[in-house]
Amino acid sequence: MVCTSCHERLQGPLVCSSCGKLQSAQDMDYFALFGLPRKLRIEMSGLEQKFLQLSWKLHPDKFVNASEEERELSLRRSSELNDAYRALKDPVARVEYLLAIEGERKEGEKKQQAPPELLEEVFELNESLDELREAKAAGADIAALRARLQAAETNFGREVGRGRSADASNRERLGRRR
Repeated sequence: MVCTSCHERLQGPLVCSSCGKLQSAQDMDYFALFGLPRKLRIEMSGLEQKFLQLSWKLHPDKFVNASEEERELSLRRSSELNDAYRALKDPVARVEYLLAIEGERKEGEKKQQAPPELLEEVFELNESLDELREAKAAGADIAALRARLQAAETNFGREVGRGRSADASNRERLGRRR
């Protein structure tokens, strides 16, 4: 990708590091926005650090003297950044978002359905998160619940991996038929 203004190679998706110009909208998932892999477990300190850096670069106050178009783009990009950060920092929202973007893979025109085993793991993960929140709010010892949550996350990661492997096998089989 190159900058739309100075035509230098972009280091990030939102702002050119050479000339400081905001870049036009690009379809990008929340993980790519922060330079993170699409995983259930992410490094929260890295997410927060990248969020703060991008927030500073995109803040509308930095574009007070810019064109109307750049001011609007700054507001839009700041809003998108805030939405992405909120979704990725919350474990439940992150799972839901990950499922949504993974479910967008299409075979023909129909969206693929998540395997029942994966949905069951997500349900268990959500239940564990709810129990953990309730226990924390009640001031209870949460070590056992935290262990259950970690086990559920591990199982979820395994199921996502199986789903990706099955998708690759199906695509390979379809490719040989053509």
